[in-house]
Amino acid sequence: MRLPRSTAPRLTSRGDIPMTETMPETIRYTADVVCIRGGDVLVIERGWPPHQGRLALPGGHVDAGETSREAAARELLEETCVHVPADSLVLVGVYDAPERDPRGRYVTAAYAATVPDDTTATAGDDAAAVRWVPLDAPGSLAFDHGEIVRAAWRRHLAANHPTC
Repeated sequence: MRLPRSTAPRLTSRGDIPMTETMPETIRYTADVVCIRGGDVLVIERGWPPHQGRLALPGGHVDAGETSREAAARELLEETCVHVPADSLVLVGVYDAPERDPRGRYVTAAYAATVPDDTTATAGDDAAAVRWVPLDAPGSLAFDHGEIVRAAWRRHLAANHPTC
C-alpha cells in the first residue's frame, strides 16, 4: 500500500518560511579549504555578511564547469594568495546540515591541503585579513568551520602518527 505524500505546510526551524513537502529547496554548492602549515591552519577574516568580521576557512561557491576540488583551490588562491594544485587537495568531508548557513541551504565539500612551513598568505578577494592559528585550537570560527577543522586535524594526526 502506497501512502500519499504529505503536502501539509511546515515551517523551517527559522520559523519564517512556510514550506510544503513537495516544494523544492534551493541548494547551493560550495567548497572550503583547511590549509595546514606545520601546526597551524589558515583562516580569513570575513569581509562580508554573514559573519562579517569573524574568522572562517577560505572557500566559496563552486562555479559552473568546475569541480568542488577545483573551486577549493581557486578560492584558496583568490582569498589568501596561497596556491595549491587542485589534485593535491584531500577530501575531509561533505557538510550539509540544513541550518549551517543563515543565507539558506549550503552544502560544502571540505578539503585539506598541507603547505610548506615558509608559506605566506595575503588577504585578497572577500577576505578582510588572513592569519595562521593553531590547528588544535583555532578559536571560534564562523558557520560549522570549527567542526571541519577538527575533522581535518584528526585526519592530519592519523596521517602523521599512524597506530599499529
